[in-house]
Amino acid sequence: MNILKNLFIQPVAQRKSHGISVKSQREIEIMRRAGSIVATVLQEISQIVKPGMTTADLDAYAEKRIQEMGATSSFKGYHGFPGSICASINHEAVHGIPSDQRVIRAGDVLKVDTAACYQKFHGDSCITIAIGKVSPQAKKLIQVAQEALYKGIEQVKAGNYLIDIAGAVQDCVERQGFSILENYTGHGIGRHMHEEPSVFNFRTREMPNVKLRAGMTLTIEPIVTAGSNHTRTLSDRWTVVTIDKSLAAQFEHTVLVTENGYEILTDRTKI
Repeated sequence: MNILKNLFIQPVAQRKSHGISVKSQREIEIMRRAGSIVATVLQEISQIVKPGMTTADLDAYAEKRIQEMGATSSFKGYHGFPGSICASINHEAVHGIPSDQRVIRAGDVLKVDTAACYQKFHGDSCITIAIGKVSPQAKKLIQVAQEALYKGIEQVKAGNYLIDIAGAVQDCVERQGFSILENYTGHGIGRHMHEEPSVFNFRTREMPNVKLRAGMTLTIEPIVTAGSNHTRTLSDRWTVVTIDKSLAAQFEHTVLVTENGYEILTDRTKI
């Protein structure tokens, strides 16, 4: 199975392993700030986005706000990616390149993913936004994707395993008739935007079932589709679309493992 990291496609066999790191209290404090910056940007984008804007407008806003808060974009320039956000619309599942030609329209399902580096540590998060009135199917898809994220997060605590997260996500999605993209996973995060382990969203024996330890920091990020879980990458070499053009939704948080549970470092409810 060719499992790929969720952000910036790179086969496992080709990507560098930075190992699984347990963060110190000082490092956790820095990551809280990085996460807060990302949460602030996404919260503000969700409030200002409207039909007629372009995805480049949102990208420029995100880059400006990240810099104003004393951080830098983790995405821009990463393996040549040109934006500070990924902006993916409707059947674009992930990695959409911001463009002044990509106009946001009423009824769209918009995924906005961004990450910030603050004092050499990263925070990473994604939201899906319903633009105006969307179809009942789109509304349910967004709801299920968000619910699946939190079902996964509920399994985070020292002593649990990655398979506990994966099973909770998969059950939530499939029980309601949707599909999980299996070629994309969450990941460890810290000094590097992508660290081990890969945080999968479905039950599998083909990936290491890591035991969680307090101080680990992970991203959990299910991508859910209304149809097939098969995808293809467009000629821009970044944008991933569903093969059957079915709608896709994604949510992501950066999460700290604690002895008794978890802390969401990119929590937008605190903004």
